[in-house]
Amino acid sequence: MTRLKTFSLEPTRRTPAIWLEPGRLVILGRSISENPSKIYRPVYEWIREYFSKNRCETSVELGFEYINTSSTKWIYHIIKKIADSTNILENTRIMWYYEKGDEDMCELGFILSSLVGCPFTIAEVAELKKTPGGQGPVILRRQDFNSAG
Repeated sequence: MTRLKTFSLEPTRRTPAIWLEPGRLVILGRSISENPSKIYRPVYEWIREYFSKNRCETSVELGFEYINTSSTKWIYHIIKKIADSTNILENTRIMWYYEKGDEDMCELGFILSSLVGCPFTIAEVAELKKTPGGQGPVILRRQDFNSAG
C-alpha cells in the first residue's frame, strides 16, 4: 500500500471540515461555497490517487448540515469515483449521516446512494460533531445514532 499524506481542511461558515487519511475519509459540516471546485477538486484528486493505489479497508463518512447544489454535484462525483474503485464491496463502507429531523439531508443520502450503486448506510444522528484539538472530525459514537437504512 502506498502511503498518502493526510489531507485536511478546517471548517468555515461556508465550507465543511475535511479529513482524508488512509483508511478514513471524512467530510462534515456546511457546504455552501460559491466555488466548491476550490474545495472539492483537491479532495477528488486525493481520493482518485488513494483508490488507484490502495486496497485497504476504508471508511467514508459524510455528514452535512446544509449543502448547496454545486457542492452536491462534487459530492456525487467523489462518491461515484469511490464506487467505481476495485474491491468496493469488500473494503469500503460509505456512511451518510444526517441530523435528527433533517429529512432533506436524509432524502439526499438516499438519492445519492441510488445513483452510485455501492454499499451505503444512511444514519440519523443527534448532531454532527467535530473532534476538539483539530485531530480530525468524528461524526459520532455508535450510541449516538439509529440506522435509517
